[in-house]
Amino acid sequence: MSTEDRDWQRVDKWLWCARFMKARSDCARLVADGALRINRQPTDKPHARLRPGDIVTLALRGEVRVIEVLELAARRGPAPEARALYREIPST
Repeated sequence: MSTEDRDWQRVDKWLWCARFMKARSDCARLVADGALRINRQPTDKPHARLRPGDIVTLALRGEVRVIEVLELAARRGPAPEARALYREIPST
């Protein structure tokens, strides 16, 4: 197993495995368009490293979602498995 997927994961790959979008290319485009922050830092790099404990702020479908990364994805699995990868943080 490579260092990627064990210690960190590309943000576009993680978003795809967590089922935020249907295609990985759509996830990469979302990041490249600047619709995402990792730990409050804007990023437009689909290859940005994501680690457990990171907070992702995501503008998606007209709403802003704040998500804590709980686990890295081993694969793109069914929806219940994908939901176990993160915890939604309610907006205040």
